[in-house]
Amino acid sequence: MFGGIGMPEMIVIAMIALLLFGKRLPEVMRNMGRGITEFKKGVKGIEDDVSTSSYETSRPALREGEPERRDTDAPAFTPNDDR
Repeated sequence: MFGGIGMPEMIVIAMIALLLFGKRLPEVMRNMGRGITEFKKGVKGIEDDVSTSSYETSRPALREGEPERRDTDAPAFTPNDDR
């Protein structure tokens, strides 16, 4: 979509921005940057909530009195009854 924008087009856009905003341009850009940062933080928070809730729903529920399970990479211990 924006693959055809080159240096001359960018210069024209910058000149239009200077004409429209003048001395307020740094303030406008700063506010846009803050808005983008807040948007990214919100998206990150939603992603964290979704991944946390999907992890909790994928774990089987514990029965009453059952100790908490821990996810490990170690093999389970099986006693050898060949005595």
